[in-house]
Amino acid sequence: MSMMKEFKEFAVKGNVIDMAVGIIIGAAFGKIVSSFVGDVIMPPIGVLLGGVDFSSLAFIVKEAAEGAPAVVISYGKFVQTLVDFTIIAFAIFMAVKAINSFKKKEEAAPKAPPEPSKEEVLLTEIRDLLKDRK
Repeated sequence: MSMMKEFKEFAVKGNVIDMAVGIIIGAAFGKIVSSFVGDVIMPPIGVLLGGVDFSSLAFIVKEAAEGAPAVVISYGKFVQTLVDFTIIAFAIFMAVKAINSFKKKEEAAPKAPPEPSKEEVLLTEIRDLLKDRK
């Protein structure tokens, strides 16, 4: 099989397309959560902590000198990213939990046994008639 045919089979499989859609939606969801955290959650937390803006919190390792930029550890941005991750992880956890509960409800619903086929009904009648003959 040629490489092109193999690639075509791989690319047109439903799983690849589903995964691509999931990644795109996940990236968009990440932007929404980042905005929610940065614009809604963190400002009140900063006010409660004395007007601290987390994104500007940093340690200066080495001051800027003679055209070289300062070496800075921006731990405030890291804290912001941790809060983003926690909210995204919780939202995904809740979505998976909801999906699993729907699956459990489907599995819990007892399905009625299927009707026997005409052949099975006929064979059952024949068996019963043979039993009565003895």
